Amino acid sequence: MNEASRIEFFARAGAATVYEAYGRAGNLDPALRAIVPGLAVAGPAFCARCEPGDNLALHRAVAEAAPGDVIVGEACGYLGDILAVAAACRGIAGVVVDGFVRDAAELNRMRFPVWARGLAIRGATKVHPGELGRPVQCGGMRIAPGDLVVADDDGACAVASADIDRVFDSTGRRLAQEVEIRERLRQGALTLDLLDLRKYLSPVNAGQPQ
Repeated sequence: MNEASRIEFFARAGAATVYEAYGRAGNLDPALRAIVPGLAVAGPAFCARCEPGDNLALHRAVAEAAPGDVIVGEACGYLGDILAVAAACRGIAGVVVDGFVRDAAELNRMRFPVWARGLAIRGATKVHPGELGRPVQCGGMRIAPGDLVVADDDGACAVASADIDRVFDSTGRRLAQEVEIRERLRQGALTLDLLDLRKYLSPVNAGQPQ
């Protein structure tokens, strides 16, 4: 499977499935939410660190990121529709910022994928170059250039580049297992049995974490 097909596979699998396949690791702060519902992206992280309240580093990232990259921003000043148009025209897959965005109506009209902490109408200065191509802190996670980012309505997950092959395989196994579980549920099986949960119902194990 070529790289483009693998990226598409991760996007279809979704952030929650990738997180589970990664051993319940890599999840970004759930406060970072999809600003435009119904979209899913996956791609290599292009990292940008902004100065608080400034977004010049995001402008630089849009200029330098490759098509298919997901821009991941730390301490970002506000992103609006102009930057989103610029990113879309460059073929950037999406943007995940540990900050706020505005122009929600236009972002929704464009159907451009953005994850952020919310909406704010404040503008941003554009005077601090910031840093590109170095690891950033986003949503409580350290994300390095080239790490895999998967994001959808459930949230966002990041997989370290060294772990992508392993997580690709485990994601495939997990998806196959879920297909089998759904089929057995349709045949009348119970989740208590399929997920081996009855053992937690005994007096000894009651209340133990699953």
